[in-house]
Amino acid sequence: GARIGDAVRAPEKDPSARGVPRDANLPVVAEAAVRSARTKALVRHARALDAMLHNANADGQGSPDQMRELKEARSAFEKVRPHGWRDAEAAYVKNPELVREAGAGRVNRIVLALQLETEIRTGVDIDQGRRADRFVERWQKLDRSGQEQYQAGDMSGYKSTRAAMSDMAKSLERDPQLESLLANRKRELGINVDSGRRLGAELAFSHGIGRGRGIGI
Repeated sequence: GARIGDAVRAPEKDPSARGVPRDANLPVVAEAAVRSARTKALVRHARALDAMLHNANADGQGSPDQMRELKEARSAFEKVRPHGWRDAEAAYVKNPELVREAGAGRVNRIVLALQLETEIRTGVDIDQGRRADRFVERWQKLDRSGQEQYQAGDMSGYKSTRAAMSDMAKSLERDPQLESLLANRKRELGINVDSGRRLGAELAFSHGIGRGRGIGI
């Protein structure tokens, strides 16, 4: 954590480094370092939470060591992504299976869920049209990736992508504002026939994803 932060800030503190051609890649390196630190913090937090949840007593408390590790993991997560652990835990409440998945280092779905929780929490501060644009762009990108993975026979990647799309569809159930903003953009989301379902359920139905009843169909 601290070492990565120092490494990221070092180029700015050293005037002699400015203007040297080989330093042109420093922003890219710094961004990669931050992303790596956030992933490590997310995985550590998920493991600490998983350990505590599986050994909790009747009051939901883990052992002193587990409670201390969770506290430290939350603190480490907070340093690299403010509010990150809170948004992650909000996502885990809605998708408990993601805790074990993230702890094992498979972070694609929780990263997406984390971003959605962050957008829900900060939605009042974000341009609403931009939120809708980002949802459409993310959905279309996942849809394309899923089709490419299926055609390439990458069934593991295909299932992961479809699960991420299912999570996005379900997220609309708790974000009526975004659901309303997307009402006139159904065609962009691959919905060609309006069945009268709520948008999240319509997305799941039209793309054949999810578990039906779990998405409100």
